[in-house]
Amino acid sequence: MANEIESGQTNLTEVVSTNNSVILMQDIGFSYGKTPLFTHLDLEIKQGNIYGLLGKNGSGKTTLLKLISGQLFPDEGFTSALGFDPMRRKPAMLSEIFYLPEEFPLPKMKATEYLKMRSVFYPRFDNLMFAQYCKDFELDMQQNLNEMSLGQKKKLLLAFGLASNTSLLFLDEPTNGLDIPSKRQFRQTVASAMTEDRTFIISTHQVRDMENLIDPLIILHDGKIIFNDTVDSITDKYVMALVTTDPQQDEKVVYKEKVLGGWMVLRQRSEQEEGNEGQPLDLETLFNVVVEQSTRVQGGMR
Repeated sequence: MANEIESGQTNLTEVVSTNNSVILMQDIGFSYGKTPLFTHLDLEIKQGNIYGLLGKNGSGKTTLLKLISGQLFPDEGFTSALGFDPMRRKPAMLSEIFYLPEEFPLPKMKATEYLKMRSVFYPRFDNLMFAQYCKDFELDMQQNLNEMSLGQKKKLLLAFGLASNTSLLFLDEPTNGLDIPSKRQFRQTVASAMTEDRTFIISTHQVRDMENLIDPLIILHDGKIIFNDTVDSITDKYVMALVTTDPQQDEKVVYKEKVLGGWMVLRQRSEQEEGNEGQPLDLETLFNVVVEQSTRVQGGMR
Protein backbone atom coordinates (compact mmCIF):
# COMPACT_ATOMS: atom_id res chain seq x y z
CA MET A 1 0.00 0.00 0.00
CA ALA A 2 1.27 3.46 -0.77
CA ASN A 3 2.70 5.34 2.20
CA GLU A 4 1.66 8.72 0.91
CA ILE A 5 -1.89 9.76 0.08
CA GLU A 6 -2.55 13.02 -1.65
CA SER A 7 -5.68 14.89 -0.60
CA GLY A 8 -7.28 17.85 -2.26
CA GLN A 9 -6.38 20.03 0.73
CA THR A 10 -3.38 18.42 2.35
CA ASN A 11 -0.75 15.72 1.90
CA LEU A 12 -1.09 12.89 4.38
CA THR A 13 2.18 11.00 4.73
CA GLU A 14 3.20 7.73 6.31
CA VAL A 15 -0.28 6.28 6.59
CA VAL A 16 0.24 3.16 8.66
CA SER A 17 -1.18 -0.09 7.31
CA THR A 18 -0.47 -3.51 8.74
CA ASN A 19 -1.20 -7.14 7.97
CA ASN A 20 -2.33 -6.77 4.35
CA SER A 21 -4.69 -3.86 4.96
CA VAL A 22 -6.52 -2.79 1.80
CA ILE A 23 -8.75 -0.13 3.39
CA LEU A 24 -7.84 2.28 6.15
CA MET A 25 -10.13 5.00 7.50
CA GLN A 26 -9.00 7.30 10.29
CA ASP A 27 -10.96 9.93 12.22
CA ILE A 28 -13.71 10.15 9.60
CA GLY A 29 -16.45 12.71 10.07
CA PHE A 30 -19.45 12.94 7.75
CA SER A 31 -22.75 14.80 7.88
CA TYR A 32 -25.85 15.12 5.74
CA GLY A 33 -26.45 18.84 5.92
CA LYS A 34 -26.31 19.76 9.60
CA THR A 35 -27.06 16.21 10.74
CA PRO A 36 -23.88 14.33 11.70
CA LEU A 37 -23.69 10.65 10.77
CA PHE A 38 -20.08 9.66 11.50
CA THR A 39 -17.83 11.15 14.16
CA HIS A 40 -14.19 10.06 14.54
CA LEU A 41 -14.86 6.79 12.72
CA ASP A 42 -11.91 4.41 12.31
CA LEU A 43 -11.84 1.25 10.20
CA GLU A 44 -9.24 -1.19 8.91
CA ILE A 45 -10.02 -3.89 6.34
CA LYS A 46 -7.61 -6.72 5.61
CA GLN A 47 -7.15 -8.53 2.34
CA GLY A 48 -8.60 -11.94 1.60
CA ASN A 49 -11.81 -11.87 3.65
CA ILE A 50 -15.56 -11.69 3.10
CA TYR A 51 -16.60 -9.02 5.59
CA GLY A 52 -20.15 -8.59 6.77
CA LEU A 53 -21.20 -4.99 7.38
CA LEU A 54 -24.06 -4.89 9.88
CA GLY A 55 -26.00 -2.01 11.42
CA LYS A 56 -29.49 -0.78 12.14
CA ASN A 57 -31.48 0.96 9.41
CA GLY A 58 -30.08 4.45 8.96
CA SER A 59 -26.78 3.65 10.66
CA GLY A 60 -24.81 4.59 7.53
CA LYS A 61 -23.81 1.28 5.95
CA THR A 62 -24.40 2.51 2.40
CA THR A 63 -22.72 5.84 3.15
CA LEU A 64 -19.64 4.03 4.44
CA LEU A 65 -19.30 2.02 1.23
CA LYS A 66 -19.72 5.18 -0.85
CA LEU A 67 -17.02 6.97 1.13
CA ILE A 68 -14.58 4.11 0.54
CA SER A 69 -15.37 3.96 -3.19
CA GLY A 70 -15.14 7.73 -3.72
CA GLN A 71 -18.84 8.36 -4.38
CA LEU A 72 -19.10 10.59 -1.29
CA PHE A 73 -16.46 12.73 0.40
CA PRO A 74 -15.92 13.00 4.17
CA ASP A 75 -16.04 16.28 6.08
CA GLU A 76 -12.85 15.35 7.93
CA GLY A 77 -10.38 12.53 8.31
CA PHE A 78 -8.87 10.49 5.49
CA THR A 79 -9.27 7.19 3.73
CA SER A 80 -6.89 4.89 1.90
CA ALA A 81 -8.38 2.33 -0.49
CA LEU A 82 -5.75 0.11 -2.12
CA GLY A 83 -3.24 2.88 -1.42
CA PHE A 84 -5.33 5.56 -3.17
CA ASP A 85 -7.23 8.55 -1.83
CA PRO A 86 -10.82 7.85 -2.97
CA MET A 87 -11.52 11.59 -3.21
CA ARG A 88 -9.22 11.77 -6.23
CA ARG A 89 -11.14 9.01 -8.04
CA LYS A 90 -8.16 7.82 -10.05
CA PRO A 91 -8.97 5.30 -12.82
CA ALA A 92 -6.40 2.90 -11.38
CA MET A 93 -8.46 2.74 -8.18
CA LEU A 94 -11.91 2.75 -9.79
CA SER A 95 -10.98 -0.22 -12.01
CA GLU A 96 -10.24 -2.22 -8.85
CA ILE A 97 -13.57 -1.56 -7.09
CA PHE A 98 -16.97 -2.91 -8.06
CA TYR A 99 -19.93 -1.59 -6.08
CA LEU A 100 -23.37 -3.20 -6.39
CA PRO A 101 -25.90 -0.82 -4.77
CA GLU A 102 -29.21 -1.87 -3.29
CA GLU A 103 -31.10 0.11 -5.94
CA PHE A 104 -29.81 0.80 -9.43
CA PRO A 105 -31.03 2.04 -12.82
CA LEU A 106 -30.11 0.02 -15.88
CA PRO A 107 -30.20 1.15 -19.53
CA LYS A 108 -32.70 -0.25 -22.02
CA MET A 109 -30.48 -2.76 -23.80
CA LYS A 110 -29.72 -6.45 -23.94
CA ALA A 111 -27.51 -8.00 -21.30
CA THR A 112 -24.91 -8.79 -23.97
CA GLU A 113 -24.77 -5.11 -24.97
CA TYR A 114 -24.41 -4.05 -21.34
CA LEU A 115 -21.54 -6.50 -20.93
CA LYS A 116 -19.72 -5.12 -23.96
CA MET A 117 -20.21 -1.52 -22.80
CA ARG A 118 -19.10 -1.96 -19.16
CA SER A 119 -16.50 -4.74 -19.13
CA VAL A 120 -13.83 -2.58 -20.81
CA PHE A 121 -13.45 -0.60 -17.57
CA TYR A 122 -12.17 -3.67 -15.70
CA PRO A 123 -8.81 -4.93 -17.02
CA ARG A 124 -9.15 -8.43 -15.53
CA PHE A 125 -12.76 -9.02 -16.58
CA ASP A 126 -13.24 -12.70 -17.44
CA ASN A 127 -15.91 -13.37 -20.08
CA LEU A 128 -15.86 -17.13 -19.55
CA MET A 129 -16.31 -16.67 -15.83
CA PHE A 130 -19.20 -14.26 -16.45
CA ALA A 131 -20.90 -16.76 -18.76
CA GLN A 132 -20.58 -19.48 -16.12
CA TYR A 133 -22.04 -17.27 -13.39
CA CYS A 134 -24.96 -16.35 -15.65
CA LYS A 135 -25.55 -20.05 -16.28
CA ASP A 136 -25.46 -20.74 -12.54
CA PHE A 137 -28.03 -17.98 -12.00
CA GLU A 138 -30.16 -19.17 -14.96
CA LEU A 139 -29.98 -15.82 -16.76
CA ASP A 140 -30.86 -15.21 -20.42
CA MET A 141 -28.19 -12.93 -21.88
CA GLN A 142 -30.42 -12.06 -24.86
CA GLN A 143 -33.13 -10.63 -22.62
CA ASN A 144 -33.56 -6.86 -22.38
CA LEU A 145 -32.53 -5.44 -19.01
CA ASN A 146 -35.78 -3.50 -18.62
CA GLU A 147 -37.72 -6.77 -18.95
CA MET A 148 -35.84 -8.45 -16.10
CA SER A 149 -37.20 -8.74 -12.58
CA LEU A 150 -35.36 -7.12 -9.67
CA GLY A 151 -33.89 -10.48 -8.72
CA GLN A 152 -32.68 -11.16 -12.26
CA LYS A 153 -31.05 -7.73 -12.46
CA LYS A 154 -29.28 -8.29 -9.16
CA LYS A 155 -28.00 -11.68 -10.28
CA LEU A 156 -26.76 -10.17 -13.55
CA LEU A 157 -24.83 -7.42 -11.78
CA LEU A 158 -23.51 -9.87 -9.20
CA ALA A 159 -22.23 -12.10 -12.00
CA PHE A 160 -20.65 -9.04 -13.61
CA GLY A 161 -19.03 -7.91 -10.36
CA LEU A 162 -17.58 -11.32 -9.58
CA ALA A 163 -16.28 -11.74 -13.14
CA SER A 164 -14.64 -8.30 -13.01
CA ASN A 165 -11.99 -9.77 -10.69
CA THR A 166 -11.59 -6.47 -8.88
CA SER A 167 -9.58 -6.35 -5.68
CA LEU A 168 -12.57 -4.88 -3.81
CA LEU A 169 -16.19 -5.96 -4.24
CA PHE A 170 -18.93 -4.14 -2.30
CA LEU A 171 -22.42 -5.67 -2.20
CA ASP A 172 -25.20 -3.57 -0.63
CA GLU A 173 -28.18 -5.72 0.45
CA PRO A 174 -27.49 -8.21 -2.35
CA THR A 175 -30.14 -10.78 -1.35
CA ASN A 176 -33.06 -8.34 -1.48
CA GLY A 177 -35.28 -9.47 -4.33
CA LEU A 178 -33.84 -13.00 -4.47
CA ASP A 179 -35.98 -16.07 -3.90
CA ILE A 180 -34.86 -18.88 -1.58
CA PRO A 181 -33.08 -21.03 -4.23
CA SER A 182 -31.32 -17.92 -5.58
CA LYS A 183 -30.07 -17.01 -2.10
CA ARG A 184 -28.47 -20.43 -1.80
CA GLN A 185 -26.87 -20.04 -5.23
CA PHE A 186 -25.71 -16.56 -4.23
CA ARG A 187 -23.83 -17.92 -1.22
CA GLN A 188 -22.23 -20.71 -3.23
CA THR A 189 -21.20 -18.40 -6.08
CA VAL A 190 -19.71 -15.71 -3.85
CA ALA A 191 -17.77 -18.27 -1.83
CA SER A 192 -16.37 -19.89 -4.98
CA ALA A 193 -15.25 -16.51 -6.39
CA MET A 194 -13.29 -15.57 -3.27
CA THR A 195 -9.48 -15.64 -3.55
CA GLU A 196 -6.72 -14.59 -1.19
CA ASP A 197 -6.04 -11.40 -3.16
CA ARG A 198 -9.67 -10.20 -3.20
CA THR A 199 -11.74 -8.59 -0.45
CA PHE A 200 -15.53 -8.53 -0.31
CA ILE A 201 -17.74 -6.38 1.92
CA ILE A 202 -21.40 -7.41 2.10
CA SER A 203 -23.75 -4.91 3.73
CA THR A 204 -26.93 -6.57 4.93
CA HIS A 205 -29.69 -6.62 7.51
CA GLN A 206 -30.71 -10.12 6.47
CA VAL A 207 -28.01 -11.77 8.54
CA ARG A 208 -29.55 -15.23 8.39
CA ASP A 209 -29.00 -15.22 4.62
CA MET A 210 -25.28 -14.77 5.27
CA GLU A 211 -24.60 -17.42 7.92
CA ASN A 212 -21.39 -19.34 7.16
CA LEU A 213 -20.41 -16.81 4.47
CA ILE A 214 -19.40 -13.56 6.16
CA ASP A 215 -16.60 -13.40 8.72
CA PRO A 216 -15.09 -11.10 10.03
CA LEU A 217 -17.97 -8.81 10.98
CA ILE A 218 -18.12 -5.02 11.08
CA ILE A 219 -20.86 -3.51 13.24
CA LEU A 220 -21.71 0.15 12.74
CA HIS A 221 -23.59 1.91 15.53
CA ASP A 222 -24.02 5.51 16.69
CA GLY A 223 -21.64 6.86 14.07
CA LYS A 224 -18.74 4.54 14.93
CA ILE A 225 -17.41 1.06 14.28
CA ILE A 226 -18.06 -0.77 17.55
CA PHE A 227 -16.97 -4.22 16.36
CA ASN A 228 -14.48 -5.34 13.72
CA ASP A 229 -13.43 -8.91 14.35
CA THR A 230 -14.26 -12.57 13.84
CA VAL A 231 -17.09 -14.53 15.42
CA ASP A 232 -14.45 -16.66 17.14
CA SER A 233 -13.27 -13.59 19.06
CA ILE A 234 -16.57 -13.80 20.95
CA THR A 235 -17.01 -17.58 21.13
CA ASP A 236 -13.48 -18.04 22.51
CA LYS A 237 -14.47 -15.96 25.55
CA TYR A 238 -18.22 -16.42 25.83
CA VAL A 239 -20.66 -19.31 25.54
CA MET A 240 -24.33 -19.45 24.51
CA ALA A 241 -26.55 -21.59 26.71
CA LEU A 242 -30.24 -22.28 27.34
CA VAL A 243 -31.26 -21.91 30.99
CA THR A 244 -34.65 -22.45 32.61
CA THR A 245 -34.42 -19.79 35.34
CA ASP A 246 -34.08 -16.02 34.95
CA PRO A 247 -30.30 -15.33 35.00
CA GLN A 248 -30.60 -11.70 36.11
CA GLN A 249 -28.43 -12.31 39.20
CA ASP A 250 -25.63 -14.01 37.27
CA GLU A 251 -22.77 -11.52 36.90
CA LYS A 252 -21.18 -13.60 34.14
CA VAL A 253 -24.20 -13.16 31.86
CA VAL A 254 -23.72 -10.31 29.38
CA TYR A 255 -26.86 -10.91 27.32
CA LYS A 256 -30.15 -12.74 27.73
CA GLU A 257 -33.18 -13.29 25.52
CA LYS A 258 -36.49 -14.91 26.48
CA VAL A 259 -37.17 -17.95 24.31
CA LEU A 260 -39.50 -20.93 24.38
CA GLY A 261 -38.47 -23.06 27.36
CA GLY A 262 -36.43 -20.45 29.23
CA TRP A 263 -33.72 -17.91 28.43
CA MET A 264 -30.93 -17.98 25.87
CA VAL A 265 -27.92 -16.36 27.52
CA LEU A 266 -24.39 -15.39 26.57
CA ARG A 267 -22.03 -15.69 29.51
CA GLN A 268 -18.32 -15.71 30.15
CA ARG A 269 -16.65 -19.08 29.71
CA SER A 270 -15.19 -20.76 32.75
CA GLU A 271 -11.62 -22.03 32.63
CA GLN A 272 -12.92 -25.61 32.48
CA GLU A 273 -15.15 -25.13 29.42
CA GLU A 274 -13.89 -26.09 25.99
CA GLY A 275 -14.32 -23.70 23.06
CA ASN A 276 -16.79 -26.00 21.29
CA GLU A 277 -19.20 -26.28 24.21
CA GLY A 278 -22.56 -24.51 24.30
CA GLN A 279 -25.06 -23.44 21.65
CA PRO A 280 -23.89 -22.04 18.28
CA LEU A 281 -23.72 -18.23 18.28
CA ASP A 282 -25.75 -16.98 15.31
CA LEU A 283 -25.04 -13.62 13.68
CA GLU A 284 -28.33 -12.06 14.74
CA THR A 285 -27.62 -12.78 18.40
CA LEU A 286 -24.04 -11.59 18.05
CA PHE A 287 -25.26 -8.30 16.59
CA ASN A 288 -27.71 -7.79 19.45
CA VAL A 289 -25.05 -8.65 22.02
CA VAL A 290 -22.52 -6.20 20.64
CA VAL A 291 -24.97 -3.33 20.21
CA GLU A 292 -26.67 -3.74 23.58
CA GLN A 293 -23.61 -4.64 25.63
CA SER A 294 -20.81 -2.85 23.80
CA THR A 295 -19.24 -1.60 27.02
CA ARG A 296 -18.90 -5.14 28.40
CA VAL A 297 -18.06 -7.42 25.46
CA GLN A 298 -14.48 -6.65 24.46
CA GLY A 299 -13.67 -9.14 21.70
CA GLY A 300 -12.83 -6.94 18.73
CA MET A 301 -14.50 -3.82 20.12
CA ARG A 302 -13.34 -0.51 18.76
